[in-house]
Amino acid sequence: MSAPIFRDPIQDGAADPVVVRKEGTGEYWMFYTNRRAQMDEPGFGWIHGSPIGIAVSSDGGASWHYRGTVKGLDAPGDDGLNTHWAPEIIWAEGQYHMFLSYITGTPTHWKVPRTITHFTSPDLENWTRVGPLKLSSGNCIDACVFKSPDGLWRMWYKDEGQGSSTWSATSTDLMDWTLEGLVLPGSPDAPPHEGPNVFELGGYYWLITDEWRGQAAYRSDDTINWTRQGLIGTEPGSDPMDKKFVRHADVVVNGDHAAIYYFTHCLWDEVSQAAGPPDIAARATAIHHARLTVVDGKLVFERDVPADLALLA
Repeated sequence: MSAPIFRDPIQDGAADPVVVRKEGTGEYWMFYTNRRAQMDEPGFGWIHGSPIGIAVSSDGGASWHYRGTVKGLDAPGDDGLNTHWAPEIIWAEGQYHMFLSYITGTPTHWKVPRTITHFTSPDLENWTRVGPLKLSSGNCIDACVFKSPDGLWRMWYKDEGQGSSTWSATSTDLMDWTLEGLVLPGSPDAPPHEGPNVFELGGYYWLITDEWRGQAAYRSDDTINWTRQGLIGTEPGSDPMDKKFVRHADVVVNGDHAAIYYFTHCLWDEVSQAAGPPDIAARATAIHHARLTVVDGKLVFERDVPADLALLA
């Protein structure tokens, strides 16, 4: 129960998963930040220089198989190894859209510019660069895109430069974006966070964010005004590899329940968050799934589900 559903076979650093169904097939594709967890890099260099990994399931999420990494995502002129993080991928307007967190090079620290860059694809394999988005600052990552009931496409994202807060932008066509404003404040006014994810389940809209101690859950009737419910994913799972809190998650709705995909640092005691894992072994990560339902207007997180359960069947 609650055992990992996937670990990257190359670097063992799979993080920030997003799962999308491939149109016209029974396949689900998982894209993830492929951290270089096994590289002996100084500082935080091992978190940078990451490609985007792919795993595919043809049985409703009961099993996942490694499919390599995404090519062709570097910006023109950025020769060498660059950093790809936390892709958001949706099917809309007749094609797939990827909103990728992008950093030039492989910095060993956090104080570098970050952008969200838009790509399109007909097949999830070949991607065409549209370009970087101009948002609230030059330090934005972790996009989530969802069509709101007002008819607008809405993007929520983390602004690292403004207290690890969540902001939003709107679009009518997914191509041109207009800044909307601050959605959830970060430090020092509220808990800092990242990885916003929005979905509809049980008659409500939900927004979850990663507070590095579990996922904060917010409920809304319109995707604009949000009420905090509290934290989910704070209690350990029953499997030895699922004892740590739930990190940076994606949600796929399937009828009256949803599958939530998240990662854990399965071998790190997480005593000092700022310092990071103390050695290469502790950098390893694992992808897990759990079940979400809505009961009496509350989002309910069921962590201890079998790793081979087909939550998307």
